[in-house]
Amino acid sequence: MRYLITVTVTILTVAISTTAQAFCGFYVARADTSLFNRASQVVLVRDDNRTVITMANDFQGDVEDFAVVIPVPTFIEREQINVAERTLVEHLDAYTAPRLVEYHDPDPCLKYELFERNAQNDAELPSAKALVGSRRSLGVTIEASYTVGEYDILILSAEESSGLITWLNENDYKIPGGAETVVESYLKQDMRFFVARVNLAEQAKLGYSYLRPIQVAYESNKFMLPIRLGTLNAKGKQELYVYALTRTGRVETTNYRTVKLPSNNEVPEFVQAEFAEFYRDMFRRQTIRENQRAVFLEYAWDMAWCDPCAADPLSPDELRRLGVFWTGETDGRRVAPPPAQNVFVTRLHLRYDRDHFPEDLVFQETGDRQNFQGRYVIRHPYKGATSCDATPYKASVRDRQEREAQMLANLTGWDIDDIRAKIPYFEGFKPEPEEIPWWKRVWQ
Repeated sequence: MRYLITVTVTILTVAISTTAQAFCGFYVARADTSLFNRASQVVLVRDDNRTVITMANDFQGDVEDFAVVIPVPTFIEREQINVAERTLVEHLDAYTAPRLVEYHDPDPCLKYELFERNAQNDAELPSAKALVGSRRSLGVTIEASYTVGEYDILILSAEESSGLITWLNENDYKIPGGAETVVESYLKQDMRFFVARVNLAEQAKLGYSYLRPIQVAYESNKFMLPIRLGTLNAKGKQELYVYALTRTGRVETTNYRTVKLPSNNEVPEFVQAEFAEFYRDMFRRQTIRENQRAVFLEYAWDMAWCDPCAADPLSPDELRRLGVFWTGETDGRRVAPPPAQNVFVTRLHLRYDRDHFPEDLVFQETGDRQNFQGRYVIRHPYKGATSCDATPYKASVRDRQEREAQMLANLTGWDIDDIRAKIPYFEGFKPEPEEIPWWKRVWQ
């Protein structure tokens, strides 16, 4: 069997996501990764030079054809590899997703205040000896081989890129064209290669019908994510979500612009039924405005709370399973984790290809703990009976609806007349028909 090598930033998965209310509006919809057909997800837990990376993707096909190659900055031992449940990533996605919230106008005749306020036993790969082949003559070294969960894993090093690519091809891995130059750049950085494929027997024994995310823990001064290999065999642009968990603050890219997604914009009521379309078109328009070279900040928040909540914050146990190793520690000893976790989460979103993102992503931690979220607001007019003259209020609502229409057109590029046609009017407040110029009436 020839294995399809998917050299991408993340493991590809075949896998086929409780909301809470808060004072600052009520959450009604979220823009999670399910809005996109191809969306890779990576969780990076970072503290000092220690990193735990959880990699999930959307592999579609026969798992027998699945394989992955990931550059890693250091040697990886068996105990540094784990297999996680995809529900961890799904929960983090839901918690950090851009969200739509709603308010309801009160009775305009009443005075009011608005409150905004694991592991399998170590074993050599069954095929490890068969994979030896001509690796010595090609300068390839199998530094380690493990079986972890449903994956067979090799840690490879090489003297030169041509030898590594030849070895992989000879051992039934299909490498996309153009890989040699990229591989060579990683070798010059003294990086190794983490190679994983599915062990069908182990998968059947474990009873999983999908591929779970792979986790790797390592120590390195490099805080980066390799994406260049993933562009070689990509069909068009790819969506990538990076969730960074630190105890210091927000994470940003250093070699690409990190741009805040437009937020806190008021949009018409009908967007509630079209939020998926709104978010996709809005994100597309923002990437074009940034010349398709920006990384967008969608969420930055202390994990202890949320407002409004698109999903409950992750529990201490979930954070621990994602690799947040510092919670509940005192002088190196494990203690019961406190209710409020010292964990700050950053959600970054980019749409990339090799032309616009020629370099791997390089990150840095910042001390910025200012909260930010992609948040969009709909305001429902008061439509109940009133005990006063509500004419001024209704006029103000019409002005507000026009501002919302113009904002929506600016964010998405949608036609302003189409937007206006979807906005309901108060009875008695339909706009006056446009007056026909007298010269047109003459010849009608």
